[in-house]
Amino acid sequence: MELKHQIRGAIALGLLSLVAGGLGHLALTDIYHGDGNLTLEWNMLRIFATVFLIFIGYTLITVRKILKTI
Repeated sequence: MELKHQIRGAIALGLLSLVAGGLGHLALTDIYHGDGNLTLEWNMLRIFATVFLIFIGYTLITVRKILKTI
């Protein structure tokens, strides 16, 4: 049962990563255009990078656990 929860968590983090990727694109567009104070955009990109790293790590742990059970 715990493995199903872990898989659902990986899927949820994957969806969150997709949203973060889209918002990251918007932040990078603002940075490219040089719109005034870009502190918020850079901080958003740092947060999105953290989301991606958590997703990758969580997914690798989940896949390793799946491989041990099959």
